[in-house]
Formats: sequence, C-alpha cells, structure tokens
Amino acid sequence: MSQLTFCVSSENRKMHLSPVRVWLLGPTMTKIFLVDDEPDIANSLKTGLERKGFQVDVFTDPTVALAKYKPHYYDLLLIDIRMPKLNGFELVREIRKVDSDSEVWFLTAFEVYYEEFKKMFPNLDVKSFIRKPVSLSELSNRIMEKVALTQEKNQ
Repeated sequence: MSQLTFCVSSENRKMHLSPVRVWLLGPTMTKIFLVDDEPDIANSLKTGLERKGFQVDVFTDPTVALAKYKPHYYDLLLIDIRMPKLNGFELVREIRKVDSDSEVWFLTAFEVYYEEFKKMFPNLDVKSFIRKPVSLSELSNRIMEKVALTQEKNQ
C-alpha cells in the first residue's frame, strides 16, 4: 500500500500515513452540496454532517443552489427530488451542463421506480437514492464508504 506524507508542525517533521489511516482520521476534506427545500431537514443534515467532519454547503431553494453551484468543487451532491420551482432531476440536469463528474445521491421520501427514472433521464447516471427519513449515522456511514472507495480507486 502506498504512503502519503504530511508535514506536521512548524518544525517540518514528516509523518507517513497509509490511505486507510488517512480515512480513519476523518472526512475533513469531503465537500458536500446539499439541496432540500425543507429547512429543518436541510439544516439538521448540515449540522450533523459537519459534526462528523464533512464540509457542507446547504441550500433550500434549488434555483439559488444552481446559481451558487461551484463546478468541480464538490465530492458529493445530495439532492432532494421533490422541490418547487426546479425538481431534483431538473437541477441535476442543469448542473451536468457545467460539471459531469460529481457523484449524485438523490434524497426522497417516496418510492423510486428505477425503470421509469431511466426512461425519463437516460443520460443521467445516478449511483444512489437515499430514502427519507434517514438517520445521520446511516448517511454518514454511506458517505464514509464512498470516500474510502474513492481513495482506494485513486491510489
């Protein structure tokens, strides 16, 4: 397994860590773009994920989220499906015009019919649907698994 080198302290001492050890130290660099029109849910998820060490930009209005989106900045997009003005699928379709790389997980309180979804959005590659309500521990564990897999893949 390859080693990563980090400088610690002003004395320039070096510490060598394996990627697994870096993962165990926490997800401090994982950036999440969260859009949910329900402020209570959005803020609860933001607070909880930030306590777990994630960096979270949260929006409750999908049109504002689209206007403030930073292409190629986020590691994961967590997007509610049913929202006014612009639903989650439409929001992702617009985001894909400027950023085709970020992974998308949709949040939904409703049944998802994958066959219908694929018919409506054949070019939209979606890895995960998260059923609401979701516990913070389940969500953060799934994100940590995604981070670990991404780190392994990039080694």
